[in-house]
Amino acid sequence: MLSRAAGCGTAAARTRRGTLAARSARRGGGGWPDPDLYDRPMNYELFMGEALAEARNAAARGERPIAAVAVVEGAMVARAHDRVRESNDPTAHAVVVALREAARKLGSDRLGDATIFTTLEPCAMCVGALLESNVEALVFAVPNRTDGAAGSVIQLAQHDRMPRRMKVVSGIRRDEAEELFEPAEAKGTR
Repeated sequence: MLSRAAGCGTAAARTRRGTLAARSARRGGGGWPDPDLYDRPMNYELFMGEALAEARNAAARGERPIAAVAVVEGAMVARAHDRVRESNDPTAHAVVVALREAARKLGSDRLGDATIFTTLEPCAMCVGALLESNVEALVFAVPNRTDGAAGSVIQLAQHDRMPRRMKVVSGIRRDEAEELFEPAEAKGTR
């Protein structure tokens, strides 16, 4: 699957992104994100299923059941789960780890064609990393009522004063994800 997405850092992909930006600018104002980007079909259920499987792996390793996958042009290019406890790194959230892996595999720090699927709405640090990476879209299963930064507590993902925005879709396979969080909530580790 990676070979299909490996060309994302190529000159052709950069040209495509440049063309999209130019088309957006011609529409009168460089509106971002470009509405044409939302027309691509995406199997939300399938990719959230991959994130849920990775979350189960995280729980089995003693981490919180939070996981993320990065998808570019219909191919999963990275998957990760929280590694905070394992690595003693407070920034090793699933979204950040997945972004790092996707950027490494694609050879680019700009992930403008990427959609990130995650089991829990990201915190402010993770949404900031998504925005700085120019991620196209965020899909999450469960709202984060403690520190969610894509609409539950604060809205950074689509804030009108931010220089970048991304599409946000929530509630995909929510019931399954909530079941994963029940044991963590009982322990007070969500």
